[in-house]
Amino acid sequence: MRDDDTIDDQYAPEGTTGRSDDTPSSVQVGVLRGTAATRLLRTRLGALVNPRRPARVVLATGVVSCLGLATFAGFQAFPADPVTPVGAEAALAERAQPDPASRGHDRTPAPTSPAPASPTASPTASASPTATKKAKPKPKPKPKPKRIAPVAGLDRMQMDNAVKIVKAGREMGAPRQALVVAVATAMQESKLYNYASGVLPESQNYPHQAVGWDHDSVGLFQQRPSSGWGTVADLMDPAYATRAFLAVLLEIPGWQNLPLTVAAQAVQVSAFPDAYAQHEWLAAEVVEAVLG
Repeated sequence: MRDDDTIDDQYAPEGTTGRSDDTPSSVQVGVLRGTAATRLLRTRLGALVNPRRPARVVLATGVVSCLGLATFAGFQAFPADPVTPVGAEAALAERAQPDPASRGHDRTPAPTSPAPASPTASPTASASPTATKKAKPKPKPKPKPKRIAPVAGLDRMQMDNAVKIVKAGREMGAPRQALVVAVATAMQESKLYNYASGVLPESQNYPHQAVGWDHDSVGLFQQRPSSGWGTVADLMDPAYATRAFLAVLLEIPGWQNLPLTVAAQAVQVSAFPDAYAQHEWLAAEVVEAVLG
């Protein structure tokens, strides 16, 4: 063991030794290096300076040692700026420069396939069914039925009732001769006016043009509800009264070969059987005017 080992241990940091297998921190390394330099300086000065020299020489030696230690420690505490290698500087400079190959032309994004049309997309105005749909023409008003002018000396009301008789008979399929018998019978029974009965006040609740007092006889044919011709409401309807009369006439065997008055009497059973004959020619004129 050297004489100066004791001195080194005194200046060594706490918790360390002078062995080479210790791994001190950066500050500790600087202190150790300062200690070695001091020891070298003392060795060199010891060879030149007499130990018995006055105290000023010893003090100067200590000052020089402390200055050397402080200088070395300051050098370790504030290292110089790191020096960047020349190759690294060139790489950084090259990286900072723009790539002429990539900047020399426009960058166009890669083409993408068009997105499929949404099935819920609303149709365009041109495809809208309402855009091309033509406005429906307004329906033309139905022409009013032409009223047949009165003939055979009848007034407007009588002629209208005669037309109702002819049309109801045609709907049944009755022949023309049966229509003439029906019109002639109505001329005799009611003078072609729709009668209500004073005996049956109920009959006056329906459209009527006159009031009679012949028992319970009502309507164009003066048919009686009590005889089974129908209800009061039915018999006040000209169309129904006509169908009731023709239904019986067409059931008479050979009616078309009978004189008009005989055929009418077979249906009506009137107290004046010969009275129908006087209306035959007028009735034929009315039917001709309606049917043409």
